[in-house]
Parts: sequence; structure tokens; C-alpha cells
Amino acid sequence: MSRIFLAGASGVIGSRLIPLLVDAGHAVGGMTRSPGKADLLAELGAEPIVVDVFDRAALIEAVRRFEPDVILNELTDLPDDVTKIGDHAELNARIRTEGNQNLIEASRQTGTPKILAQTVAWELPDGPDALAVAELERSVLAEGGVVLSYGQFYGPGTYNEQQIPSEPRVHIDRAAELTVELLDSPSGVVVIID
Repeated sequence: MSRIFLAGASGVIGSRLIPLLVDAGHAVGGMTRSPGKADLLAELGAEPIVVDVFDRAALIEAVRRFEPDVILNELTDLPDDVTKIGDHAELNARIRTEGNQNLIEASRQTGTPKILAQTVAWELPDGPDALAVAELERSVLAEGGVVLSYGQFYGPGTYNEQQIPSEPRVHIDRAAELTVELLDSPSGVVVIID
């Protein structure tokens, strides 16, 4: 059994990971910046941890209190409406760079739990998102962590609920199952696709 600090716990994959992790015997600290999502996280089986990833001092203290063996970074900053993704490029890039760096710093200051962090398995166009993904991958690998390189999600709750996207792709439930199986992976980039 591991203690897993799940950043992005209320997101589309985070909310699927919690029950799977709990069923596998892990203790899950579900991090969200939204106090209104704490009850949902508790219902799913996680210990709710309300903290903003951009508040480095509060984040480090939250990680220290939870004492995780693993930090699982599933953070994104994406809109509910897929047509507005372009408007969120800077926000999503910031969470992948500054947010991820704050999680790494929390790991360094709290006994260096293993880090796993999500990125995408497809080529992003040049711009802030592509640079942020490259930076996240480099920094996680430098810590001996694991990069979870997901295909495009499809299935309930995703942008692709009704149609199957082009490859690379992965059903959201399969992505969650594979993520749980990869907790003990050696450092490297793992591509998660159907």
C-alpha cells in the first residue's frame, strides 16, 4: 500500500483514479484548489486536500502533512468547452511548468516521494503548450520520475464523449486503469494509448 498525493484529483482522470487506487489498497490524498469539490473527493474515497498548486508554501506544507510515497500529477487547466481550448493555452502551460515545479519542490522537501506526471502523446503545435510539455517532461525525468504520455481521452466526461478521436487515443477508463498499474514503473516516458 502506498500513500498517493493526487494533484488534479477532481479532474476527468483524477476522479476515476481515486476509486481504483483505493480499491488497490492505497491511501489517496486528493488535491483540489476548489473547496466545493472536497465532498466529492471524500465520497470517492480520498482525503480531500484543498490547496492551490501555485501557492508553493501551502503546497509544500500540504504534501509534508500527507507524507506521500508517490506524487501523481494529473493537473491541467482546460475549459469545459472544447472550443475554448485556445483561450487556455497560457493557463495550461503555467500549470505544467510552475505548477509541476512546485510539486517537484514539495517532493524534494518532504522525503522525495516518486513523481508521475501527465503529458500528451501527440505532437503539439509550436507555442506555450508545446514548450510547457517539453519542460514538464524534462523536469520530471531529471527527478527520476515517470512521464505518463496519454493519448487523446474519449468516453464519458471527456471532450470526446460521442465520437472516437484520431490516434493516439485512449479510453478514459483504460487510461485510469493503466495509470494505477504504472505506479511502480522505472523512470522514463510511458505512452498510454489503446
